[in-house]
Amino acid sequence: MQKLKLTGLAVLSGLLMGVSWPETGGIAPLFFIALIPLLYVEHFVSQHPEKFKSRHVFFNAYLTFLVFNSFTTWWIWNADPAGMIIAEVLYSLFMAITFLWFHKIKKNLGEKKGYFAFIVLWIGFEWLHFNWEFSHPWNPFGNTFANFTSIIQWYEYTGVMGGTLWILIVNILLFKVFKKTILLKEPLKNSTKTLGLIATIIIIPITFSVITYFNYTEKENPTEIVVIQPNIDPYNEKFGGMSEAEQMDRILSLARAKITPNTKYILAPETAIPRSSDEKLIEENYGIIEIRKFLEEFPHTKFIIGISSRIEYGIRDSKPTPTARGFGTPTQYYDAFNTALLIDQTSIIQTYHKSKLVLGVEKLPYPKVFAPFEKFAINLGGTFGSLGTEKEAHNLTDNKLQIAPVICYESIYGDYVASYVKKGAELIFILTNDGWWADTPGYRQHLAYGRLRAIETRRSIARSANTGTSCFINQRGDVIQATGWWKNASIVGSINTNSKTTFYIEYGDILGRLSAAIAALLILANWVIKIKERFKQKLS
Repeated sequence: MQKLKLTGLAVLSGLLMGVSWPETGGIAPLFFIALIPLLYVEHFVSQHPEKFKSRHVFFNAYLTFLVFNSFTTWWIWNADPAGMIIAEVLYSLFMAITFLWFHKIKKNLGEKKGYFAFIVLWIGFEWLHFNWEFSHPWNPFGNTFANFTSIIQWYEYTGVMGGTLWILIVNILLFKVFKKTILLKEPLKNSTKTLGLIATIIIIPITFSVITYFNYTEKENPTEIVVIQPNIDPYNEKFGGMSEAEQMDRILSLARAKITPNTKYILAPETAIPRSSDEKLIEENYGIIEIRKFLEEFPHTKFIIGISSRIEYGIRDSKPTPTARGFGTPTQYYDAFNTALLIDQTSIIQTYHKSKLVLGVEKLPYPKVFAPFEKFAINLGGTFGSLGTEKEAHNLTDNKLQIAPVICYESIYGDYVASYVKKGAELIFILTNDGWWADTPGYRQHLAYGRLRAIETRRSIARSANTGTSCFINQRGDVIQATGWWKNASIVGSINTNSKTTFYIEYGDILGRLSAAIAALLILANWVIKIKERFKQKLS
């Protein structure tokens, strides 16, 4: 019965986290108590070492995070059932291992250091998850408040990891009150100081944020943009069901419907140009030819649009890059890219290659090691398998104005998006195709995370999605002129440029880097203590 009780509490934690999450419940304040049942499980196991072992902590933590991840990202199933299962199993495992480390450090170093370790281990894990080869950082805890932008304006200093810190501290302090009042039967007045501290930790950031939100004024530097939502079915139309001519006609017709003499840019989605192209021969691509004709008609504007492109290396004796693939012979190679283009009246087309790639769709981790599994990659975008990337983010430039061309999945990486801005981007354009997931929380969560990027960088965003939701996002994170799901649409609006930098732009995920370093030291200290104990046991 005790094991069943612990299992039920583990499930409860996962459900509370899921219900807190954007678009799968949206009751964000619940996350302030969501970890308490799991913390109780860990505490109970620690108090009964004769009956329970560390494996019980791991099992229940794994169950919690499996429920959480499945609850919040089940919609991956619509794109690939096997990929969804692998993602939930794998990332729940990483989370459970992190929680197990907290349990072991708490056991060996004491309760205070243990709960401190929980904070730095978790934030350190989130930082690692943004930066390693298995990266799929859809669920850092700080994303919980993505649709509550008026209370997280302080993310311009901390990024989403500040939100994670907020959640962890409140959960730990509330669990401390729970232990005193419920487990130890102490009167509530004994926890007055702790409750006051909790109230302060919650209220001060919210108060600061609300004041900032209502007093934030954008400098008027308007740029008019037409955003296209062509609504082309990625499964049945994009790569065969509609001709190139039909797809391009839809995009250009939507642009014509909204363009004005003041329109500076037309923004279309990721891989909107229907046919892949060798970048050396890109001017021969039908989509490019049609855009060139359009720009002759409207010479005052410029097109930013996505395409699947490739760079061919010709005959080589060895593979030129880890991601290069063969043409059918062992000595001819090319790299495929998910690319953003800036097309204007000049003869030069500017390119940016997507660098933060979707695991299992656009990349395999450690390509030299996992190359034999390339054939199992999921085809979700015209090009598939491990794509080539840029070495780092770079902007598309129009005279002095620089634009960050953020392609789809890249918009969930706060530090990466900030790196565009640190290099001079004054506007952010998001090009995406969210149609793979159908009408589920997936595309709405993706939009919500874009709001966080606006706050962190204080940059206005134009967002073009193949289908729902295309919109503008102002520098406070407010969504403007949102389009509906599964509708052909175009919108026109003016958004303000900004050249000022935030603390987060300058220093990025400093909280994550610091936490990862401290976490590594705590893990090392824990190992040293265990080795000493074993050595003493052998001597005795």
